[in-house]
Amino acid sequence: MPYVRKRKTDLSPFQLLVLFYFTAVAVSALLLSLPYAHKPGVDFSMMDGIFTAVSAVSVTGLTVVSIADTFSLAGTFVILIVIQIGGIGLMTMSTFLWLIFGKKIGLKERQLIMADHNQSTLAGLVDLMKQILFLILLIEFIGFLILGTYYLTYFSTAKEAYYHALFATISATTNTGFDITGQSLIPFAQDYFVQFIHMTLIILGAIGFPVLIEVKRFFQHKRKNAFSYRFSLFTKLTTTTYFILIAVGFLLILMLEKNYFFMDKVWHERLFSSLFQSVTSRSAGLSTVDVGEFTLATKLVLAALMFIGASPSSVGGGIRTTTFAIILLAIYFFAKGRRSIKVFHREVHEEDIMKAFVVAAVAIILFVSAVIILSFTEPFTLTEIMFEVASAFGTCGLSLGITPDLSTLGKIVIMLLMFIGRIGLVTLIFLMRGKGVTEKYHYPKERVIIG
Repeated sequence: MPYVRKRKTDLSPFQLLVLFYFTAVAVSALLLSLPYAHKPGVDFSMMDGIFTAVSAVSVTGLTVVSIADTFSLAGTFVILIVIQIGGIGLMTMSTFLWLIFGKKIGLKERQLIMADHNQSTLAGLVDLMKQILFLILLIEFIGFLILGTYYLTYFSTAKEAYYHALFATISATTNTGFDITGQSLIPFAQDYFVQFIHMTLIILGAIGFPVLIEVKRFFQHKRKNAFSYRFSLFTKLTTTTYFILIAVGFLLILMLEKNYFFMDKVWHERLFSSLFQSVTSRSAGLSTVDVGEFTLATKLVLAALMFIGASPSSVGGGIRTTTFAIILLAIYFFAKGRRSIKVFHREVHEEDIMKAFVVAAVAIILFVSAVIILSFTEPFTLTEIMFEVASAFGTCGLSLGITPDLSTLGKIVIMLLMFIGRIGLVTLIFLMRGKGVTEKYHYPKERVIIG
């Protein structure tokens, strides 16, 4: 027992965090594989259960079975609980339970919270978890009431309307992409109000929890007639990048499909279809059209957007918006002959610049490796494989329909990508590094030829 306790203590916060997420996947797979979770006569294997559990915990939405045709009412509620926990983070839910049961939140717990939400300081973490939980539940509650009331025009009973609204709201806010319609949001392709509510929920879930908290504090200051509130560099950078990516994606989809998929569509269908696909490609996975009907160029644009993903400390995956922004800024300032990045009257820390390039490099290596493996094991086109890999890594959930037909090895690769996308590449890198070692000496520096 002393040895076991010592081994547990020796685990770094990042290793413990991964262990907790593995445990969440195992428990979820077990619950989803029990007979009560399925409809009568449904063939559901253990691999299907594991894949669905990984997709739910990582809030991706890729699935090898139809949620609507496979799971019973009890099963869909299990999925709802899992995607809710996976979306806001295991440590957020754990903090909530610790506070309820009066458990003291010590240094180890705070380190886990810091690792789960990619924070750089231990200060204020418990308050951060409280605010995240409050804001997400408030957003979901408002969305549930709006959609549930509106869905009364679509469904024959209030029970059915609010049931669909509950699932849709949590799925959109957590950017999961699971649906119980069997057709994603295609049945609402002409209903722009439903699309607007879903896009709003997707953005609020993917913009980043720290951004939501800062906006809340801004309005609190405004009520007190204090206009001196200053947004952090993180909020300015990630919000600007997030909405620029949406705008760029919207314009590219609109232009690329103008003479193809949108050729027989009226102007408002073109606008809303382009905007929704751009928003959902951040990491949501919901769709109002069959993305398989898009041109090759549009599919590659969507894959690139999914690869970038959502903001840090949000429900989404990918390399994250700040990583992408810092890389572009670094290229720009380097081309200008400058040694530092200055943006929004602030200078980006050198360690963050290096971290951005490391994250991007590791992501590219993972992406290319997964594409090569799946190209060898799966009978699909390179476009379909790249799209699937980008969707899994970005925890998006959009697919060209190949997920159920993947081989066992192919499913394992996709599950690993979804899991990595959820825990984040920074956690993965620190997981390999362990606790880290302080350098005790340095060698003489020497320049090398680059490029």
